[in-house]
Amino acid sequence: MAAKATIYKALLNIANMDTHYYEEHNLTLAKHPSENDLRLIVRLIAFILNANEDLVFCKGIAEDDEPDLWQKSLGGDIELWIDLGQPDEKRIKKACGRSDRVIIYTYQEGMATAWFKQIEKSLKRFKNLEVVYLNLDGEIESIVERSMSLQANISDGELSLINGEDTVLITKDIWS
Repeated sequence: MAAKATIYKALLNIANMDTHYYEEHNLTLAKHPSENDLRLIVRLIAFILNANEDLVFCKGIAEDDEPDLWQKSLGGDIELWIDLGQPDEKRIKKACGRSDRVIIYTYQEGMATAWFKQIEKSLKRFKNLEVVYLNLDGEIESIVERSMSLQANISDGELSLINGEDTVLITKDIWS
């Protein structure tokens, strides 16, 4: 019998001073059995950095034809495709062909750097692709709970993710 996803609830209060986006989002996330807490939080971070009412979580890890998050137009066209980690070139090509804009958030320094060096030259042909490395400063495990209430403050490109007394600071390095 296959292991089932674990359900997490996140009440996000987002204050993005850079884009003047101030909203509250009540989210339900399914954590795949193969997913760890770090990847779950990176999915939340990707949502926060691109938040709007049309951005939704997809099946991600469990589905090859869907990203981790996407935003679709009313006509069903994919406007934004967001993947996490180190996808292969075939997946990146498919994403760039199907979507107006693609963002890959990578976050594990050693593996991310090696992956990017290997694939960097072939990525230059994709004009609608952005690769972003997330610098995470703080204990991710301290903010993860089955039911989270998180304050997300973005100012001058820095995201502070706060759960009670615990804070994780996130900055972005644009790699392509």
